[in-house]
Amino acid sequence: MPTMNNTTIPARRLAAALEPVIGQVYFAAEAHTAYQGLGFAPSPASLDGLALPDGPAYFTSRGSLMGDVAGNVVAAAFGVFSPVAVIASVDYGWTLTNATAIRFARRQGAVAQLQRVLGVEALGAVEVAGGLLRKAVDPLRPEGRALFAGAQQHFEDGDDPWHRLFQLGDMLREYRGDSHTAAWISAGVDATEINLLSERYMGLELRSYARTRAWSDEQFDAAQQRLCDRGWFDADAQLTDAGRAGREAIEVATDLQLAPALNALGDDLSSLIETLLPFGQAIRAAKGYPGGPADLWPNR
Repeated sequence: MPTMNNTTIPARRLAAALEPVIGQVYFAAEAHTAYQGLGFAPSPASLDGLALPDGPAYFTSRGSLMGDVAGNVVAAAFGVFSPVAVIASVDYGWTLTNATAIRFARRQGAVAQLQRVLGVEALGAVEVAGGLLRKAVDPLRPEGRALFAGAQQHFEDGDDPWHRLFQLGDMLREYRGDSHTAAWISAGVDATEINLLSERYMGLELRSYARTRAWSDEQFDAAQQRLCDRGWFDADAQLTDAGRAGREAIEVATDLQLAPALNALGDDLSSLIETLLPFGQAIRAAKGYPGGPADLWPNR
């Protein structure tokens, strides 16, 4: 098992605190409404009061960080989704809108939910969080990180602290996501395999969360067999010791890539996490973000 170090736990704590504050964009009622205004479908379903994202709007809006790129480019950057679903969604999305318009709708929707849920009384804390996030992202480099580079390219550092919080947080979130993709690719794992490995790593039922990534049963069957052949799954599709160590090594490799941000924050890391945590709690309570993988990472 990879050795825990001074980067691993802080990196996971920061990612978990940031996730609901930024990932809420994919569930924000205001974002859904903005996408409908561009011609997309409304939220297709509600999960205990939480509006789930429309697939084409999700892929097109997040992909717009990279510009008006083709669906196969979005699929490559996102990594874990079936390209068949991504390409069809993005191709359709570009018949309705362009990157500039949907990127604006995405940002405005995220900011509107933050303002609605947190309220004007949170403004001082929002300013503090934005300043610390700027400190964290300043040393980060874009090599090999397409979504981070896109978020960085389109950053508009105006006077509004709400927009600054979302944009900088989105930048850091995408940096970690790009780093994670680099880590599992480097470990010789493919998209279907990392989906199954992550479910077992987080204690989820096999093919439960992974089904949202639009792969077929046949593709998951083949991935499961490859993981057995590799010695990472046993005959019951449970992680072996080697599989758990391999999956943890991927997570540690992801954590280590956050070292520049953590080093830049220094003693301010705790302040940033303590500022973000109440934001995330409020957003969850308002049905603006579900529980997710960030809640289930081991050793956090």
